[in-house]
Amino acid sequence: MPGLFDEYRLKDVTLRNRIAVSPMCQYSAIDGMPNDWHLVHLGARAVGGAGLVSVEATGVTPAGRISPGCTGLWSDAHADAFGRIARFVKEHGAVPAIQIAHAGRKASAQRPWDGDAHLTPAQGGWEILGPSAEAFGGNLPIVPKAMTKADIAATSAAFAAAAGRALAAGFEWLELHFAHGYLAHSFFSPLSNHRTDEYGGSLVNRARFLTETLAAVRKVWPERLPLTARLSVEDYAPGGVTLDDAIELAKLLKAGGLDMIDVSMGFNVPDVSGIPWAPGFLAPASARLRRETGLPTSVGWLILDAEQADAIVREEQADVVMLAREMLRDPHWPYHAAVKLGRDTPHAVLPVQYARVARR
Repeated sequence: MPGLFDEYRLKDVTLRNRIAVSPMCQYSAIDGMPNDWHLVHLGARAVGGAGLVSVEATGVTPAGRISPGCTGLWSDAHADAFGRIARFVKEHGAVPAIQIAHAGRKASAQRPWDGDAHLTPAQGGWEILGPSAEAFGGNLPIVPKAMTKADIAATSAAFAAAAGRALAAGFEWLELHFAHGYLAHSFFSPLSNHRTDEYGGSLVNRARFLTETLAAVRKVWPERLPLTARLSVEDYAPGGVTLDDAIELAKLLKAGGLDMIDVSMGFNVPDVSGIPWAPGFLAPASARLRRETGLPTSVGWLILDAEQADAIVREEQADVVMLAREMLRDPHWPYHAAVKLGRDTPHAVLPVQYARVARR
């Protein structure tokens, strides 16, 4: 069985190991433009030895951003700004990835350190969209506009346009953010979608925005490059998405040309209970989804040490592990993991400037 430090090939892309830097919002852009912070943040993780380095949830429209500080990809100028980041990541041995998103009813919010609540119009807030006119709740009380069919078509087209710009910027791995209570997830979950047209009701109808968006993106994203989606496979709330639902959705997405599922959970309603917080608690769900759909998976959430990450890969619970907090704590996590796992040449994951010292 392959382990954490074996290569992984998906389509025409090969990762040098099974360690991925998960998309992590930095809330540090201006007008959606990435800047030196993003270059250093992402570049440091590539230098640190990860196989895949992903840009944070990036808005396909200005209104699709979570906050005014979120990155965007709604213009060619944004693609140009991302180009140097993608090039730097690739030059240092990692595959450059980007996650494109629309935040739906959770958009137009303050940065977390400013309060994490919906912005008022006086604070620069904007109109938010959702499948139904129902607020997220909690500190996000604004009722979204229920999307018309024209809104839905325009948003799917915006995802496709952003995918084309991601390709032009040099990204080689694209992830659709269909999780965490953002627009796509809120369409799929019965807790937030109360439509009575072809976008609501049955599982297939609730999945329609996702499958149509995938189809639009598939037309512009090359078959040779990985196209993945992050799914919340459990809502952990009565009447919400279950793993069984997520497996059926994954089968629909696979039929539409998706290459991998990034397994995540929750965040579609403010009050949940029963999340089984424990190290690697989503790995069994990833294993089941992988087994029953035939799709490769990646998984994160409380993957805390090298042995745990290696076991997830070796036991075929996932093909790739997604690391967030651990990568913030230690940009050189892959090197330290290689040491811990007894690799003969742990310094091999580092650039020559560091490796010559680390090997001593």
